[in-house]
Amino acid sequence: MKKGTTKQVKADKKPGVTPSNVAMKSTSKTTTTKIKRKDEDDMTQMGDDMDEWMQPKQLIKPDDQLELTEAELKEEFTRILTANNPHAPSNIVRYSFKERCYKQTSSVDQLAIHFALDGNMLHKDSDEARRQRTRQGMADAEADAEEDDEKENKPDDEKEKTDEEKGQAESSGPPKKEQKLTNQFNYSERASQTYNNPYRDRGTATEPPPRANFSSTANQWEIYDAYVEDLQRQEKIKEKETRKAQTLKKEDDKKKKLTQMEIQGDDITRIGKPAKIVERMVNQNTFDDIAQDFKYWEDPSDEFRDPNGTLLPLWKFSYEKARKLAVTSLCWNPKYQDLFAVSFGSYDFLKQTHGMVCMNTLKNPTYPEFTFQTESGVMCLDIHPDHPHMIALGHYDGSVAVYSVSDKVGKALYRSTAKTGKHTDPVWQVKWQKDDLDNNLNFFSVSSDGRIVQWTIVKSELLFTDIITLKLSTETNEGPEGTQLSSLGCGTAFDFHKTIDYLFLVGTEEGKIHKCSKTYSSQFLETFDVSFLFFSFYFHCNDVTIFQVHVYDLNVNKYEPLCEQSVVAKKKSKLTHLTFNPAHPIVIVGDDRGYVTSLKLSPNLRKATHPKEKAKGPENEIAKMDKLLSLVREPVEKK
Repeated sequence: MKKGTTKQVKADKKPGVTPSNVAMKSTSKTTTTKIKRKDEDDMTQMGDDMDEWMQPKQLIKPDDQLELTEAELKEEFTRILTANNPHAPSNIVRYSFKERCYKQTSSVDQLAIHFALDGNMLHKDSDEARRQRTRQGMADAEADAEEDDEKENKPDDEKEKTDEEKGQAESSGPPKKEQKLTNQFNYSERASQTYNNPYRDRGTATEPPPRANFSSTANQWEIYDAYVEDLQRQEKIKEKETRKAQTLKKEDDKKKKLTQMEIQGDDITRIGKPAKIVERMVNQNTFDDIAQDFKYWEDPSDEFRDPNGTLLPLWKFSYEKARKLAVTSLCWNPKYQDLFAVSFGSYDFLKQTHGMVCMNTLKNPTYPEFTFQTESGVMCLDIHPDHPHMIALGHYDGSVAVYSVSDKVGKALYRSTAKTGKHTDPVWQVKWQKDDLDNNLNFFSVSSDGRIVQWTIVKSELLFTDIITLKLSTETNEGPEGTQLSSLGCGTAFDFHKTIDYLFLVGTEEGKIHKCSKTYSSQFLETFDVSFLFFSFYFHCNDVTIFQVHVYDLNVNKYEPLCEQSVVAKKKSKLTHLTFNPAHPIVIVGDDRGYVTSLKLSPNLRKATHPKEKAKGPENEIAKMDKLLSLVREPVEKK
């Protein structure tokens, strides 16, 4: 019974002729016929293409085509495309913190971006990608559940058909792969090949070294002489080595001495400031009576001789190296009111020596604070009002220089030469002015050559500009070969207007005062004639000797001094320069022996301006000066 049942089951499983099988056979026949027709059409199209290719092609040439030879046609022209950006800058400069300077960068970014779009590509292992995967997995699961529900709702016949279709699909081909995630970032992949430099082999052939054949016979005396020469050479080498050792020892000794000096110098610098304070204290104790007079002395006899007064001598300043030189200029420091500068030179023009500048202070009258020595005599100086460490000097040889007190080397920071427009005669006065529009320091100078020059400090150079040239007359004299010559004046002093920067007065050796302007350099604005020789604006000069100080007050008496004080002996020395202290009631006077004497004004000589007069302002003083100048006679023109 079991065998029969199994056979019957197998017979039932054999496929029979069903309407579905018949339909499948008919469809397969139609598809085969369609494929055959398609192949035939392709073959006919291929045949037509072959016929067109076999036909000879005619070349059509234009009338203006160039005719080239075979060599020109075979010549190859290579064009190399590089990835360099023609618009990329080649002069980019960046700051190098290592070398502490700006340096040009050699590497330039050649990347040129024509289009940029921000994408949303995610890494597959990132959290966002995992979330998207989980969302898509949940969506696929929901779709499968819907399909299962539809299958359950369909009738049994349709279920069988779908099962059969699934079986045929599985039997017909391999299973489909899982669909990949869609890439949300659209991009195009491109590749480029970089330029490779060609390899080149180069070879050089050198000339062979020269050769020479040498032959000789060696005797006993020749061998002896060779040994003697070798011994002498060794002795010379030993002598050189001993000399080197001795020189090295000397150098080591010098280095040791220098190190000791440096150590001593360091020690001195450490105790320099305390030593200076102690020195000032000792001087204050030594000159205590003079210090008390400077601070508190008032001459009681002024009450009985109003308006006349007296001058009380205080300290006397000197320097050993400058005792044979004359005091040529004095200037108070605008910031430190106890500090003043003294320049030394010589007024004996046949005996010119070196020059010197000393910075003295009222706190230490025995020794100067700073000293500078120059090759030529210093005839004038001036301290900058805003930079009190800057000093402008005028020399006897016509050059000007700028020194700095803070620079303890003692060398000039800037100096004029013959190439940079120095004067040809001695410089009698220099004066600092306000900075120009480019904030450059500048000062003016006047000389006997008749030139008034503006000097401007630009970086590390001293540039000059001629403001005006002093001329004796407008008429010109005929020189040799018909040349026109004009005689020049000798400038000795000048001063600028307090409120109008471009106006200034110039005093000449001929006894004239010219009113000039910086903006109008062709001629003078006005000219005044003075009866006495005009050397300086600061003090009156006697005709025979200068040994007294005369103090005038234009408000009280224009013709007689209020005080006449003898400072030096009549026959031994002469006074050269004088200047007032802007804060304290003292005057310093220099002589031709290198001494500087300080004098204190009595109460009658330092009376304050009346409040009513002071309230009128500078216009009242200008009116007084105009009234005074009106008394000066005009120069008589010579016919």
